Amino acid sequence: MSESEHETAARQSGLNGVQSGGTGSSSPEDVMAAVERWAELYGGEDACAAEFLCDAHDPDATAFTLVDTDLNAAALTYGELKDRSRRLAAYLAREHGIGEGSRVGVLLTKRAELPVTLIALARLGAVYIPLFTAFATGAIEMRTSASGARLIVTEPSQAPKTEGIEGVRTLVVGPEFRRAETETEPLEASARLGGNAPFLQLYTSGTTGKPKGVPVPLFAMAAFRAYLELSLEVTAEDVYWDAADPGWAYGLYYGVVAPLVSGRPNILYAGGFTPASTFAVIERLGVTNFAGAPTMYRAMSKASGMPRVALRRASSAGEPLTADVVQWAETALGTEVRDHYGQTELGMMICNHWHPAVRQPLKPSSMGRPLAGYAAEIRDGIIALDVPASPLFWFPGYLGEPEKTAERFSDDGRWYLTGDEGRRDDDGDFFFTAREDDLILSAGYRIGPFDVESVLITHPSVADVAVVGRPDPAGVRGELVEAFAVLVPGAEGTPELVRELQMLVRTQYSAHAYPRHVHFVPELPKTPSGKVQRFVLRKAEQA
Repeated sequence: MSESEHETAARQSGLNGVQSGGTGSSSPEDVMAAVERWAELYGGEDACAAEFLCDAHDPDATAFTLVDTDLNAAALTYGELKDRSRRLAAYLAREHGIGEGSRVGVLLTKRAELPVTLIALARLGAVYIPLFTAFATGAIEMRTSASGARLIVTEPSQAPKTEGIEGVRTLVVGPEFRRAETETEPLEASARLGGNAPFLQLYTSGTTGKPKGVPVPLFAMAAFRAYLELSLEVTAEDVYWDAADPGWAYGLYYGVVAPLVSGRPNILYAGGFTPASTFAVIERLGVTNFAGAPTMYRAMSKASGMPRVALRRASSAGEPLTADVVQWAETALGTEVRDHYGQTELGMMICNHWHPAVRQPLKPSSMGRPLAGYAAEIRDGIIALDVPASPLFWFPGYLGEPEKTAERFSDDGRWYLTGDEGRRDDDGDFFFTAREDDLILSAGYRIGPFDVESVLITHPSVADVAVVGRPDPAGVRGELVEAFAVLVPGAEGTPELVRELQMLVRTQYSAHAYPRHVHFVPELPKTPSGKVQRFVLRKAEQA
């Protein structure tokens, strides 16, 4: 380890109890002091992404636990990552001309080559573009074209999707890749581009329209680390599993980048999600700290014959959790599930934190309170961040879209506007109402789809549900509440069930918000990351 790497390692450690997790020895002041040190560390002018991700750690320590579909586990160490990524970086520079600022698409499943490629690109000052493996060719081409990527790193099962994309070469995991990361002379020095240089570039999930490019600067590592250690409270003793896909923000930020930065190994499971496989991995590896999307928890809660497990921590992000899942988790998982709120543009920022220094009692349907390093308010009904008062704020704006970027800020630039409706109670807890585009205005009432969905999902016949507003043909109420429900196997979408669902909302929530129309559908339109595309449902009804 070089002198600078030793210095980095020393500055990353010794955070006075904040890292130690469940000791309860830290105060909110300790937490803020740690956040400020992280902001200084990852925002430095000579900051080096490869050091933070890999080189500053003990080479014998486990970076990831690789688990195959037969539940065989193998450790991937920081030493292996360092050697393989240095060699791959040299190969990418020599054979593909990859260098500072180059964009490279990465179309890989959860395998060792994914973090190896991430760190190799960081060494060159290049930018990693995640490509979700469920994408078809069109979605891949849109992201490579928009980013200017001229290379995609992929694997044999995914390579056919890249055929025909003009101007883009591929490096496929196989003999060539293996030679590149084992036989090439390693890169001598890694790029030191500072905290403002991008090392990732993501695209928004497309819940409200065309995806927008989000460059992620190295400085964002401070915010990612704060979330991992404070909101998720991942400790050195935990067996941690962020089961989200690294093709999207939550899986990449907190399943790959934050674990590397914090030195907290994550599990990379090669199989796809099913309730049975998820419980099997938790049991086999002794997972204690689990994070995933609400759709995962909902599917697990609806599955029959699943074992009970004993997690220490469980967390959810992506869309608000419904009350039925929270109640189920306490028995089935051995702990409550805490809901967290964030965006691709900023990562997680308002959370029901787990760390004892910042933990508060869980309130039903609450998103929690701002992560240390963020200051949030409600501005004209919209959840907003006070930029000057938020030392972890890192969003640099959408790539090549100044008008879309301007929409995200108040005229004076002080407030970042999330575009999500919400409220804040007297204790300081935040509650999500709806995306600004999804809010339903009916007979003078402002109705949040989530509030209605939270009631409908409690019916035993409903497996999944989405609520939208559509124009009132009579022109009286403005918009009518309309529900789209996916039923559990064996249930029938009868007129009687429609009346039951309508009455459920009238009695359990509010008479003014019950759905005037209920449609039974085989599935809901969702982004590949699992978020409901309500705009698709609205367009379908208008058509």
